[in-house]
Parts: sequence; C-alpha cells; structure tokens
Amino acid sequence: MPTERVLFDLLDFELSNELASYPNNLLKRLTPHHGKTPWVVIDEVQKVPQLLDLVHKLIKEKSFKFALTGSSARKLKRGSANLLAGRAFVYHLFPLTVSELEDQFSLDDALKYGTLPQIFELESNSDKAGFLKAYTETYLKEEIITEQIVRNLPPFRRFLDVAAQMNTKVINYSNIAKDILSDPKTVSGYYDILEDTLLGIRLPAYHTSIRKQQKKASKFYLFDTGIARTLAGQVDYDLIPKSFEYGQLFEGFIINELYRRLTYMNKQFKLSFLRVQEDMEIDLIIERGKSAPTLIEIKSADKVDERHAKGLLTLGRDFKSSKQYLISNDPHKKQFSQVLALPWKEAIELIIGD
Repeated sequence: MPTERVLFDLLDFELSNELASYPNNLLKRLTPHHGKTPWVVIDEVQKVPQLLDLVHKLIKEKSFKFALTGSSARKLKRGSANLLAGRAFVYHLFPLTVSELEDQFSLDDALKYGTLPQIFELESNSDKAGFLKAYTETYLKEEIITEQIVRNLPPFRRFLDVAAQMNTKVINYSNIAKDILSDPKTVSGYYDILEDTLLGIRLPAYHTSIRKQQKKASKFYLFDTGIARTLAGQVDYDLIPKSFEYGQLFEGFIINELYRRLTYMNKQFKLSFLRVQEDMEIDLIIERGKSAPTLIEIKSADKVDERHAKGLLTLGRDFKSSKQYLISNDPHKKQFSQVLALPWKEAIELIIGD
C-alpha cells in the first residue's frame, strides 16, 4: 500500500498563526495518523520555526517521517531554530534543469524567461513576463521584508537592481555601495542574503590558499536567467542573439546548470574562476576530491576557433592533468591543443559524467 502523506502548508495564514501560537497542536493533528508511519510534509517551515523542536522529538520518539521545505534558512538561523543536526538530510531545489525538461527545453526561451516551474504552465510571452515581474516584487522584495531578513527596504531594492546589472561580473563592493547609498559591509551582507535564500551563488576567485582566496573578489550569478532579465528591466524586450546581454545570460545559464546538476549528485565539489587580466581568464574551475580539476571557458558564439580558447590555452598549462573544455553554441566538436571544444549540451553531460 502507498505510504500515507499528511501536508501542512504554512502559507495558510490561519494554520501558521495557530501553530505559531500553539506548536503542540501539530501533535494533536497527527495523533489520528499515529502507527501508520506517514510522511509529514511541512511547507514553508521557516514561517513557524518553533515547530522544529517538536519535529525533532517526533523523529526521535515516534515513527513519523518529515519532509520540511522552505525558502529561508537564514531566518531559521537568526531565530536560533532547531536545525535538526544529525537528524535530517538537506537538499536544495533549483529551477528546472535541461535533463528534467527534456523535449520541453528551448535554449532561447530558457535565456529569455528562465526555467522556474511555473513558467512552463504559461503559454504567452506576456504572461511569462508578467509572472516574473510579480515574482520579483512579491518574493524577492516584499517576502524578504516580511521574513524580517532585511529591515530597510529602499537600499535593498536598489541593490537588487544593481546586482542584476552586475550579474556574472566580478563584485566591486565599494562601487555598488556608492550606487545604492550604503556601505561595502552592508552590500556584502545583501549578497549573503541572496545566497542564503538560494537566489544566487558567489563564485570565488581561484587560489590554492583558502585564506588568499577569501581576499580576492568573487563573481555572482543570480539563480535564474529570467529573474536576472526581470531585475535588469529587460524581460519585456526581445533577446538579441550575439548581443552582450545574450553572452552574459548564456554564461549564467551554463554556470547554473552545472551547479544544479553537481549539487543534485550529492557529492562534494568546489567551483571557482581565474582571472589574470580583463581578456585572460578561465570562466569556471571545477574541483572534485583528488581528481584533476576541470577547466571551462564559456562562449555563446555559434562558431568558435582558437581565439575563443585563449584563456585555457594560456592559463591551462599551469593545471597539470586537467580536463579543459570550450563550451559554446557551435554544433561541431573541435580540438585546440589541450582544449576540447564541444556543443554546450554535450559538454555538460560529459563534465557531469566525469
């Protein structure tokens, strides 16, 4: 027989208000199911962090199994909530990957509107743009305030706009602070919030010394290309192939796709980038255990040659035994010395499978 499932959606105001006031009411609601070993699903658990002590008790003493979902680990930590150390597995869910979408996937659509699941329930481009604009307003801005993650909204709103403009670029905290009329420490804290709420990832500069790596400026990638375009004020307009925006979005898409797929494999890995000068860099370095690193250059061009592999050909010599890939829209497989150039989809599957 299928396992019974009990769902508590804490977006329901009355339910969340009740359980926040009387957490033990959860136990009363579960009593009729005792002995049936149900899965108990609590959605948006960060809204009532007091429940986690009771969840801990039920895991330890009863036969219930819990699936807890939420969008703000930061709020739980700030509230000194019971994070169930040693009692829970932690999984991150992202916008849909290429492998999940299969025949529904379109690169142009993914770059324009991203791959949040709700996007694929909408047919018209205007509806997709409307959804993304509503999402950025109701979640990225208002919900973060509601959760008391940010108490001063105006500079954070300005920060989100600037962060979208700086998407895929090296972070300059001082310049951003000037743009939003704040200070570098606050800007760094805002980036922490985006990471803690799974709205993006910092890509640190590569260095063999962790201490020195922490002193170098990082890049930041918003978690979804559709959200990046919306925050940048571009979602209502066509995306022009071979444009600067297209190249940025393609890079962000590839970085996020690899990050999602590697995360879902539940194995340890480390991502970084290497920049020596403006036109000499490696877009992505993947380190996994004791294996030789994987070096990746990302180009949106539909026809690549040795010039596009310049960073890898020059800097890659310092990475002994590394695997080096040039990922692009070029449909043809090519070899430039130690660099293997592949179409982006084929390259991702090969890199993930290594």
